[in-house]
Amino acid sequence: MSIIPCSRNPELQRLIEEYVKVLRTQAHTLGNHGLSEEQFYNGGLFRGAIESIRGNFSATMRDKRVFARAVLNYMQDRGFIRDWDSSEATNRHDFRVQLLSGKTAAIELKGCLDGNNTTIFDRPANANEFILWSVCTSPAADPKKNAWSGLHTRLSAEIISRAVQVDGLIIWDMFCGTVDRPCPKLHNEPTRVTQIAHFATPPPCIYLFPATVPSPRSNPNPQPQKISEVEILKAFHDCFGGRDSELNYVSFQVEHRNNDTVRRTIVSRGEAVVKRSDLTTIRRR
Repeated sequence: MSIIPCSRNPELQRLIEEYVKVLRTQAHTLGNHGLSEEQFYNGGLFRGAIESIRGNFSATMRDKRVFARAVLNYMQDRGFIRDWDSSEATNRHDFRVQLLSGKTAAIELKGCLDGNNTTIFDRPANANEFILWSVCTSPAADPKKNAWSGLHTRLSAEIISRAVQVDGLIIWDMFCGTVDRPCPKLHNEPTRVTQIAHFATPPPCIYLFPATVPSPRSNPNPQPQKISEVEILKAFHDCFGGRDSELNYVSFQVEHRNNDTVRRTIVSRGEAVVKRSDLTTIRRR
């Protein structure tokens, strides 16, 4: 078992690596730049073009929001949530969801979890529940590496250091279940796919966090919540055909060791521990 069931397509990764080699050695033959091979690679044109393309892909939230809005519309239309709206630009979080119980949940969208943007979040004061939602728009990203990097390296450190409660995490996007990112949930049961607008997706991967913030002295090992205790996550779970055996439970053990605060992250699924860190010093990035 692993931190997340899916993995990137090895054949796609091989093709990407081959194409990168071609770009590094043959890019100077493209276009009408009028530079010699040496001038092309030693000057700023090649690097600038690559950085510009990379920036355009990473800076935009449009694809993430399109997918998330389609999902929330689907949930509202089928009665799993009461209503939702986009948050104002002044708020860190992206969506407010009115749940069937009358509670309010706040959702903040993140990317692939392996970057420092994962550490930038605030729980709204008026939110009964607060979750993060990883929408990774890079087909070449490694889901296993990113999930662990987000959970242990970044989120655990921020939750403990800043005493911010996060109720859970969803890892789910438009590439899940595609040829770029095969999903084991669909391998033997392709009927588990849900058609949402023009997206065809498997059930989301859900990670349940503790209901309280870990603290070395007063709360060193809070246990993760149950799916019935986080209404927004239960709505996702029920709406898209999740199974209880697929739920992930995340606990954080924290203590003082000499002058450092150390923590251990443990992820369990179906009664088995799927990933467990050593006691690691918190060093916020």
